[in-house]
Amino acid sequence: MINGLLDLPWWQVLLITLAMTHVTIVAVTVFLHRAQAHRALTLNPLVSHFFRLWLWLTTGMVTREWVAVHRYHHARCETEEDPHSPQVLGIRKVMWEGAELYREAAAKPELIERFSHGTPDDWLEHKVYSRRSLGIALMLLVDVLFFGLLGVAVWAVQMIWIPFWAAGVVNGLGHYWGYRNFASPDAATNISPWGVLIGGEELHNNHHAFPSSAKLSAKWWEFDIGWMYIRILSFLGLARVRRIALKPLIDSGKMNVDMDTVKAVVMHRMHVLANYAREVVQPVAEEEICRSEVHCRRVARQARRLLAADRKHLDQAARARLQEILDRSQVLATVHQYRERLQGIWERTATSQEVLLQSLQDWCSEAEATGIKALEDFSRSLRGYQPAI
Repeated sequence: MINGLLDLPWWQVLLITLAMTHVTIVAVTVFLHRAQAHRALTLNPLVSHFFRLWLWLTTGMVTREWVAVHRYHHARCETEEDPHSPQVLGIRKVMWEGAELYREAAAKPELIERFSHGTPDDWLEHKVYSRRSLGIALMLLVDVLFFGLLGVAVWAVQMIWIPFWAAGVVNGLGHYWGYRNFASPDAATNISPWGVLIGGEELHNNHHAFPSSAKLSAKWWEFDIGWMYIRILSFLGLARVRRIALKPLIDSGKMNVDMDTVKAVVMHRMHVLANYAREVVQPVAEEEICRSEVHCRRVARQARRLLAADRKHLDQAARARLQEILDRSQVLATVHQYRERLQGIWERTATSQEVLLQSLQDWCSEAEATGIKALEDFSRSLRGYQPAI
């Protein structure tokens, strides 16, 4: 019994361990995150129950608690109330104490009650899956039974996998370091364009830009393995995708700004800002800065990042550098001003549709009169925006 019932060499035990931890990651990203927390898809009851059972065994997490804490994170992102923001608490604390921060938030009954709506509320959840210590103890017995003494190590890896990768890396690095496709109203970043190791959760900026999307990849070169599994389940009739992030439709022949334009700009505001950064900020910054800077490529890249960022996400040094750039170039100052004006249109949540329409019409007319070709071209393309169905 030293080697367990399977009597496998260590390297095969290692491969099986990695396979089991991958199933855990898939259960978290597909079931807990995309299906339960954000309602981006629905799963066949058999699939849902398998994921609930597996998570009970390998993590001891309670569905309603995980969902409530995650929804609360979105609702209070990057504020003092955020249960795990490295911008507030520091990257070291979130990376290495992410599981403790999760448990602190999950211990608040009022938080769970308010944010756990729609999660499983059946006999199994109350009488079985809520008894977390029973599940992980049962997993330990199973691992030792099949793998012998190595089963203790297998169990230990299973127990630390989610606390480190999900609670630490995604919640920590995913709000601290990486690249950003979209100017989401927080500090979320994409850790890697290849979402394999953490089930696609590496594409965290994409997720915060479109929280209710079942698909986390946004660029053709990004890969979300969680989405691949969802597509397989859909093909087998075991899942139904409810929402994915869609790109706006652009009618190049449409020249008038109407209510469809307003709806499209508001609906696709993340794409609008991303397109503005690529089509206006990037070419104008390169043209302006390369007139006077010897090492213009490096300086232009820095300027693009600063000009495309929200001021509230910049530290004091970055704000000072941005102001220096704006003071040196009236053209870049104009480009930055129009970006902030455009963003301000959809931030007027209490404004009537007529006022929004007039604001967007004025923005386009004035942008096209600036004499900045990239800004003029972007404004004309903005007139053709249509809501994606």
